[in-house]
Amino acid sequence: METKNYSSDSGFILLGLSSNPRLQKPLFAIFLIMYLVTVLGNVLIILAIHSDPRLHTPMYFFLSNLSFMDICFTTVTVPKMLVNLLSETKAISFLGCLVQMYFFIAFANTDSYLLASMAIDRLVAICHPFHYNRVMNPRRCLLMLLGSCTISHLHSLLRVLLMSRLSFCASHVIKHFFCDTQPVLKLSCSDTSSSQIVVMTETLAVIATPFLCILFSYLRIIVTVLRIPSAAGKWKAFSTCSSHLTVVALFYGSVIYVYFRPLSMYSVVKDRVATVMYTVVTPMLNPFIYSLRNKDMKRGLRKLRDRIHS
Repeated sequence: METKNYSSDSGFILLGLSSNPRLQKPLFAIFLIMYLVTVLGNVLIILAIHSDPRLHTPMYFFLSNLSFMDICFTTVTVPKMLVNLLSETKAISFLGCLVQMYFFIAFANTDSYLLASMAIDRLVAICHPFHYNRVMNPRRCLLMLLGSCTISHLHSLLRVLLMSRLSFCASHVIKHFFCDTQPVLKLSCSDTSSSQIVVMTETLAVIATPFLCILFSYLRIIVTVLRIPSAAGKWKAFSTCSSHLTVVALFYGSVIYVYFRPLSMYSVVKDRVATVMYTVVTPMLNPFIYSLRNKDMKRGLRKLRDRIHS
């Protein structure tokens, strides 16, 4: 029987979160609201930071860039998902699939490295406060941002180039709401073993590096904070990290669950739920986490509100 190469012919069909016709419009309404809240919340964080000179510090420099990346991150997947929820075809071209995959991986990894940069900022602030301004100077912060973007885009390029060499003959239905690596690999009729080894090895290096950096930073922070004699001093030091730790737990918890398993253990339903957590829910919650638990951000948002109303 002749196999048909869908990768160069008709592209793919994105199955979405559910194939139940009665759920399409409710899901559209829910995810449209979540997307608008994500964009609005992160835009407010960016505007508040840039409008308040007291927030022009390394931590808020990284936070404003994290908010910008979160907007880009959700924009790569959610608008296409919203269109497909109201469409009967749900089609995406092979090139469109690769482009979506490229930017999704690039922005996701940049998020990861920015979280690591923020952990380093907290490490220096708590463990080496007298050297903070010298170590976390504007030039070094900019280099950390550029390094995060460069590594992430090179990693994404490698992944997409490997994917572009595969053939897809058995099916062209992606059981997901966007072109993620695992569900697309599931459709390939090529031998993906070598690609999987390269992807897992390289991904482990790229994703584990910022994660281990965060882990090391907080181990150092914990040791330093435990040496503080007063309970009030300990609480004050830990409170400056609580928002960042919450975001790290949400982001890495779902990422590790989805990607650090063999392809044979891939589960459509469970992985879609976990993917929604870090692609939609976490970017939406980030502005609330950082604003509700941070006095400086609350002040900056109030100042922005007063400036808009004046």
